[in-house]
Amino acid sequence: MFNVSLVWELTKRDFSERFAGSLLGAVWALIWPLVNLLIYIVIFGKMMGGRLPGTSNVYAYSVYLTVGLVPWAAFAGAISRCSNVFLEKKHLISKINISLPSLLIYIILSETVTFIFSMVFFFIFLLLTDYQFNLNIFLVPFIYYLQQLLTFGIGLLAATLTVFIRDVKEIVGVVLQFWFWFTPIIYVRDILPDVIEKILVFNPAYILVESYQRIFVFNDDPSYRSLMVLTLLTHVLVMISYLIFRSLEKDVRDFL
Repeated sequence: MFNVSLVWELTKRDFSERFAGSLLGAVWALIWPLVNLLIYIVIFGKMMGGRLPGTSNVYAYSVYLTVGLVPWAAFAGAISRCSNVFLEKKHLISKINISLPSLLIYIILSETVTFIFSMVFFFIFLLLTDYQFNLNIFLVPFIYYLQQLLTFGIGLLAATLTVFIRDVKEIVGVVLQFWFWFTPIIYVRDILPDVIEKILVFNPAYILVESYQRIFVFNDDPSYRSLMVLTLLTHVLVMISYLIFRSLEKDVRDFL
């Protein structure tokens, strides 16, 4: 059964274990997002002179990078960790009666906290550079929700299969590498060959990242049609993943 207090406790423990033994402890959860943001803005935007075609804003490419890399880090990091969570927490599963899908939720929550810290620093940067916000900014929570719901669907399927086929975890890592480079995050879509550009619409990560880019970089509306289609397909994926998990749950617990 789903246990809210247990999920919350696992989320807090995730942070404490991640920085266990360090002098600053959980403060590193603030430092790392800030360091990454400085790299995107200062190293790529200023020192390396990265520029975004079609704009003269010196920070445009930095913003473009940030709104792609920060969500991708939460997305890829959660999928990678979720794929192995049943094996990683088998000692806990064997001791208490816990809803296995809830183990994915604590990972998604943990990645969400890091995402929020990163976005807070990012918003401070935007305010300091007199960025002109638009009303589409209120769509960001929904886009992130959709992103992490997709993460849950993929993660649950991968976690279930990994119990039986340990290579699935490594396959997920390889797929995420290819997926990253197939998604216009550090480059613009226009440099891709026409054939690749046409099939980008079938890349869910592209739809999500492009939505962030349209809102923050180009002050434009995201593709509502693409988001609606992705919302439908994501919920279908979650349902299919859950049905597969339920059909194999007894075997999953036995194999663990």
